[in-house]
Amino acid sequence: MTAPTPSGETLTMAGALNRALRDALTEDDRVVVFGEDVGPLGGVFRVTDKLYGEFGDARVSDSPLAESGIVGTAIGMAIYGMRPIVEMQFDAFAYPAFEQITSHLAKMRNRTRGRVRLPIVVRIPYAGAIGGVEHHSDSSEAYYVHTPGLTVVTPSNPEDAYDMLRAAIASDDPVVFLEPKSRYWMKGVVDPDAETLPLHRARVLREGNDVTILAYGPTVATALATAEQGAEEGLDAEVVDLRSLSPFDDATVDASVRKTSRAVVIHEAAGFGGFGAEVAARVTERNFFHLAAPVARITGADIPYPSPKLERHYLPTPDRVLAAIDTWEW
Repeated sequence: MTAPTPSGETLTMAGALNRALRDALTEDDRVVVFGEDVGPLGGVFRVTDKLYGEFGDARVSDSPLAESGIVGTAIGMAIYGMRPIVEMQFDAFAYPAFEQITSHLAKMRNRTRGRVRLPIVVRIPYAGAIGGVEHHSDSSEAYYVHTPGLTVVTPSNPEDAYDMLRAAIASDDPVVFLEPKSRYWMKGVVDPDAETLPLHRARVLREGNDVTILAYGPTVATALATAEQGAEEGLDAEVVDLRSLSPFDDATVDASVRKTSRAVVIHEAAGFGGFGAEVAARVTERNFFHLAAPVARITGADIPYPSPKLERHYLPTPDRVLAAIDTWEW
């Protein structure tokens, strides 16, 4: 086995996820990794690179091209004491496994009155901005957060990718772990020994007083760019990375919104019925008398994900966010 890398190493997000998997496999023999091409190939995005060679096919293995079977097998293994981590390869590839995830993975603990827990992590590379087309750029978070019994999280940087995946693997309940594909090559310092934020907590990445920008996964970069661009025009924006979509960290969001009195939520998924609608309703219900303007949503369009040449028109941009903010009376 490979010796642990030094603390504070600069890694890509894919590298941080790889290290989280390696550390979990090293520390707990019950942890297993499987999915399509995660073995000798090391995964489409190389998140499982070299793990097959280090741990062997009993711990890291390729599966048949059958996503429903991948999750169903993981459920059986977890019932018998294993801690499976499965990869769905691409977001829309997980839809054939949707029945296993929503009908069995999410419900088993409640169905057995707590006697059976399923410590399973379903890793799903998701969202766009990589020039992929249909089945390769879906933002499917709303499907999962609407399912009680699932924890749904998404990191936006390498440090959180490591910390959150370790916490997800340690959880005794199922976690849908959404990995923003466009951020796989983002670099950052990862210190496995550093103090970590609990998995369910949001994080204030940039403090400000004029407006709260709520984002998660790939759109955190958009939110930070918006804040920088807005600062050139005198806007003092606060950026909150939600990190956990379910459960939702109301306390951190409420504190920020009550400070700024205005809020925008950004996501890549289509707006109609999207997660931003839940956030906007939640923020409004809990903070109505503190708001100076309606909560705005900046989302993908209500269309199937477009071709690579058109995706720049589909994805949220700082200009679109700032244009929405400019519609408010100040």
